Amino acid sequence: MSGIEVGFVIFGVMLALMVIRVPIGIAMFMVGACGYLYLTGGNTAALLNSLKNLAYARLSNYDLVVIPLFLLMGQFATHGGLSSALFRFVSAFLGHKKGGIAMAAIGACAGFGAICGSSLATAATMGQVALPELRRYGYSGALATGALAAGGTLGIMIPPSVPLVIYAILTQESIGKLFVAAVIPGLIAMLGYMLVVKIYVTLKPGAGPAGPRVAWPERLKCLLQVTPVLFVFLVVIVGIYAGWANPTEAAAIGAAACGMLALVSGKMGIKGLVASALGTAQATGMIFLVLLGADMMNSALALSQMPVELANWVKASGLSPLLVMFFILLIYIFLGCVMDALAMILLTIPIFYPMVMGLDYFGLSQGDKSIWFGILALMVVEIGLVHPPVGMNVYIINRLAKDVPLTETFKGVIPFLVSDGIRTTLLVFFPIISLYLVHTFQR
Repeated sequence: MSGIEVGFVIFGVMLALMVIRVPIGIAMFMVGACGYLYLTGGNTAALLNSLKNLAYARLSNYDLVVIPLFLLMGQFATHGGLSSALFRFVSAFLGHKKGGIAMAAIGACAGFGAICGSSLATAATMGQVALPELRRYGYSGALATGALAAGGTLGIMIPPSVPLVIYAILTQESIGKLFVAAVIPGLIAMLGYMLVVKIYVTLKPGAGPAGPRVAWPERLKCLLQVTPVLFVFLVVIVGIYAGWANPTEAAAIGAAACGMLALVSGKMGIKGLVASALGTAQATGMIFLVLLGADMMNSALALSQMPVELANWVKASGLSPLLVMFFILLIYIFLGCVMDALAMILLTIPIFYPMVMGLDYFGLSQGDKSIWFGILALMVVEIGLVHPPVGMNVYIINRLAKDVPLTETFKGVIPFLVSDGIRTTLLVFFPIISLYLVHTFQR
C-alpha cells in the first residue's frame, strides 16, 4: 500500500474504535502502534525504542507547563464565583433589552473565556449561572440553551486558549502572536452571537422578554467587581506579547491572581481549592494522554510519508488554494461530528499544515499564513462543539436544562451556526482580521 493508503486505513480504524466508545487517546495510540509495526515490518524493538523517546520528548517539553496553569486559572475562576460577577456585570448593562439576558450570557461567556481557556468548562460554568435567570424571565428553551451552547465556544475563541497552545507547540509558532491574533475574531464571534439573539427576538418577541433596568450605581458596583478579571486578562495577553513574561510565567501569574481573587472574595474555601487542584489534574492527565496517543499516531503517519505525499499531490494537482482551504474546513466540520477539539488539532495539523504552507494565499508571508491558518482552524474546530450530531457543548447545556428536549437545543443552535459560517468566510477572504493586531503590535 502507498503512504496515503496506509494513512487512510489508520484513520478509518481509529474512527471505528471511537464508534465503539474507545477513548480517543487510547484509540490513537493503538492504531498508531499497529501502523508503526506494519510499516517497520513487525519490528517490535523499533516500536519500543520509539515509544521510549516519544514519551520523554513530549512530556519533557517545557512549553506544555502552560496548559495545567491555564486550566488551574479556569478552575479558580469557576470555584471562586468570578463567573457570577461577570454575568451580573453584563446583565446590568444589557438585561433590560429584549433578549438582553441571553446577550448577557454570551458576553459573560466571552469574559469567562478570557480567564479559562476551555470551551466545555465555560459552557458548564456559565450554564449553571445564567440558565436559572433565563428561565426565570421566561426565555424559550431553544433560545436559552442555544445561546449558552454557542456562547460556551467563546471559551477557546477568546485567549488564552488551550487548543491554540497545542497548535503553537505543533507548528513552532509564537503563543503570544496566536493569542493576539485571536482577539478580534473572538470579539467578532461574541458580537455575531449577540446579533443573532437580537434578530431572534425581533422575529419571535416572546422568546426573549426584557428584564428590569438596573440603576447606574449598581452598574458601577458590578463594574468594580469585574475589574480584576480584566486586569488578569491584560496581564496574561499583553504580558506574553510585550515580552514582560513568557507564556508559562504569564499563565502562572494569571493562575495566582485568580486564586487570590477567589480567596479574597470568600467564595472559595478549602473544598474549592481541593476541587480546583483535582479538576486541573484530571483535565491535564486527559490532555497529556491524548497528546501521547496523537504523537504515536503521527509517528506512524510520518513513517508512511502520508503528510508529505498528500502535500505534494495537492501542490501538483493545480487546485485553487482557496478550494483546498474550503475542503480542509469541511473536513474539520465532518470530524467535529465524532471527536473533540483537541483531538482534531493534534491529528490534523501535522497533515494539513504542510499543505497550507506550500500554497499561496493572498501573497501572505509564511509567518502570517501560519497564524491565519491557526485562527481559521480554531474557528472551525469551535463549530464542531455545537453542531449535530455530537456537539459536546449542546449536551452539557441540555443536561443542565432538564426540561428542554435535545431537539429544541439543536434548533436553538442553528442560527448561531449561520453566524459561525459567515464569520469563517470573512476570515478566509480577509486574513487581515486575524493579523491586524499582530502587525500593529510589531511596529
